[in-house]
Amino acid sequence: MPSKIWTIENKKEEMVLRKKIPPLNFASENKKELRGLVKQMRIAMKENSGVGLSANQIGMPKRIFVAQVPDENGRPKFYAVLNPEIIKISAKKIANEEGCLSVPLTTTGIVERPEQITLQGLNLLGKKIKIKAWGLLARVFQHEVDHLNGMLFLDRTKQLKKYDA
Repeated sequence: MPSKIWTIENKKEEMVLRKKIPPLNFASENKKELRGLVKQMRIAMKENSGVGLSANQIGMPKRIFVAQVPDENGRPKFYAVLNPEIIKISAKKIANEEGCLSVPLTTTGIVERPEQITLQGLNLLGKKIKIKAWGLLARVFQHEVDHLNGMLFLDRTKQLKKYDA
């Protein structure tokens, strides 16, 4: 069953999207349900041609995101990160266009973000992971962590663009 992406067009859904999600207590989580949620999120992300998706975007108040971007060889690399936290950012920032599955697809914005970051969190086995990311991957990670903190790219852009549908 496809997952519905929650959007700001529905005020109740927007309220959920704008709430900060507390950390997950991995020890008390049902691991099979977590794997099922990640699978459901990955499918929803792909069905909607996204490169990242946080759990609250499908109405699940869990501090988890998934992302899939090409690696240096152009092959898709999938990430599922629980309790993600950005622990280091570069001083150099890059402004680039962003869109979001939870914002009407006719709206994008220019968002300035650190070019490189270090993200830490847990994998699906509960093991600590640390990922150094730059370029598109760094941007996607930052965008998804923002979601889990109740922020949308709309809150960061100074230059909003609307396109005809």
